[in-house]
Amino acid sequence: MNRLWLGLALTSMALLAACSSSGKKDNKLFAAGEKAGVGPLTYAVVDTQIFPQLGDDLATARTPVNRFYVVQLSVSNSSNADVPIPALTLVDDSGQTYTELSDGTGVTNWMGVVRKVKPGDTEIGNIVFDAPSKHYRLRFTDDLDPAEIAIDLPLNFVHEQVGDIKTTLDPSQTAAPTAPPLKSPQK
Repeated sequence: MNRLWLGLALTSMALLAACSSSGKKDNKLFAAGEKAGVGPLTYAVVDTQIFPQLGDDLATARTPVNRFYVVQLSVSNSSNADVPIPALTLVDDSGQTYTELSDGTGVTNWMGVVRKVKPGDTEIGNIVFDAPSKHYRLRFTDDLDPAEIAIDLPLNFVHEQVGDIKTTLDPSQTAAPTAPPLKSPQK
């Protein structure tokens, strides 16, 4: 009888080992501008901007702990039912994560926290994060999903918004200085 139980235990362990996953995820990283599909939703990053503050009035402007990353996103629904758009996450190269901010004050065309896409429709709007200036990927899946699906967001300061610098120059100072005329060599 003991041999039977031992045989069943060994067989069960062998089956469990064969059926379990190796823990390796089948991750997919898309380039910025490409479309990433997750279930019935298709995501595309349209643009990203980095702001040191939100709002022009210094008295009422929102300031982040790090920087405001505003991501313009397009989300399409290929199903025949309304589908909620889940919260998204920024992930840096070391694996540190930053969740979406739940306050979109000062963000134009903010998508909001509770959002959905109608069947066959596309929603376009902005989401916002507070994160340091680094290279990120925008993750569309959570830690419980078997694979990570994300879009690469290269670090680019071209779109970083800084305050306007207004200067008044004297028009006579804007001309480039001229060199004295060359003298011909004397023989």
